[in-house]
Amino acid sequence: MVSRSNLVRSIADRALAVFALVGLAPVIAMSALAIWIEDGWPVLFRQRRVGRRGKPFELLKLRSMRRQNAGSRITASGDSRITGVGRILRKYKFDELPQLWNVIRGDMSLVGPRPEVPEFVEPHHPLWQTTLEVKPGITNLAALVYRNEEEILALRPDPESYYRNELLPSKLKLDADYLRRSSWSTDLKLLFMTICYSAMPARLDPDDIRKRF
Repeated sequence: MVSRSNLVRSIADRALAVFALVGLAPVIAMSALAIWIEDGWPVLFRQRRVGRRGKPFELLKLRSMRRQNAGSRITASGDSRITGVGRILRKYKFDELPQLWNVIRGDMSLVGPRPEVPEFVEPHHPLWQTTLEVKPGITNLAALVYRNEEEILALRPDPESYYRNELLPSKLKLDADYLRRSSWSTDLKLLFMTICYSAMPARLDPDDIRKRF
């Protein structure tokens, strides 16, 4: 049974996602054209992710990597699989914009824990159980704190192992902290900060973000 507050949030999420998708359609279209010119079709990247209560769904992104991109599931800064256009898209997070469609479909929320690939999800772990109780989101506290995740991973000899054993547990703790204090005001604050830091990524200060929350 869906609670009234969850229903209101779902309606608000979808309404805002429709508004944002219409407003950002030119950016998405120009990005898609640039991807096609540089590396052909497809312009969208689709990946299976784990959603609320462990339900899988297909997450959408603008493709930022070459079509033959077999390799690690983790991407570090300087990865040779990233295209020239892809580097720009990832810097300003334009590659995430198609996830507005995931919000409209009901797979995701605007704000919530970032969805992971099935290989990294441990459904019986207490932190994962907390995270999987809500819809995943396009942005959240952990996404802002670790916005420079690719640079962090590039400094590690085994990025995937470091992500699984160090970075992911830290992100899950931030997710749990966010969920304990989740409210309309915190979500609006996170959305505003996401927009600001996407436009001006150089001004991002992870320590300052932690202090604010």
